[in-house]
Amino acid sequence: MEKKLYRVREGRMICGVCAGIGEYFDVDPNVVRIGAVILGCMGMGIVAYIVAAIILPERIG
Repeated sequence: MEKKLYRVREGRMICGVCAGIGEYFDVDPNVVRIGAVILGCMGMGIVAYIVAAIILPERIG
């Protein structure tokens, strides 16, 4: 089975990017969210999150 990176609906807070990354790497999504906030404070995370929300397909089901 091939692993793919998706945005997810269940457990999402904004667009499901962090929840999808957490699921892909088998990590708690809250750890990914904390990393995203830290990167956001440094100025890189906000743009990366927006790009990921636009590019990543949403997993349905």
